[in-house]
Amino acid sequence: MQTVRNLRLGALERCLAGLDWLALRRGNVPKRAAHLLAGERGEEAAFFFLRRKGFTVVARRWNDGPLPGDVDLIAWQGDVLCFIEVKTRSSKEVATASAAVDRHKRQTLRRLARQYLRQLPESEEAEPQTRFDIVTVYELPGKAREIQLIPGAFGWSERN
Repeated sequence: MQTVRNLRLGALERCLAGLDWLALRRGNVPKRAAHLLAGERGEEAAFFFLRRKGFTVVARRWNDGPLPGDVDLIAWQGDVLCFIEVKTRSSKEVATASAAVDRHKRQTLRRLARQYLRQLPESEEAEPQTRFDIVTVYELPGKAREIQLIPGAFGWSERN
């Protein structure tokens, strides 16, 4: 069953990539900076990567309107609710992609995660177990895309 699901995910991923390419060729894509396009490609690659690993993605680019920032992906891995930051890079020479999740970004993600948890339907059970993950995506010229999941990359406080 896992093989069939992965085949379907692969077909969907290739189909979306083809549609993106076609839209770009036809000029139906607004002009954006290269780093923004790379980030979008990375988020899409991370989405499919996580789905293949059995995650159930429930939100992409989630934000709360008035609060600045967004959470790239929110997903369940079993009973654990994961708030996932995706970092895409085209080089490994300056710093690692995960190093870009600095103190300010971690604070923003924690604030947004708290707001997301407040909006979940109330249940008799305790709040779900949560985790902050980072997915790094490297698109190095002439090489296959490299994707890595860093589960529990940081906690609810800077002391973790």
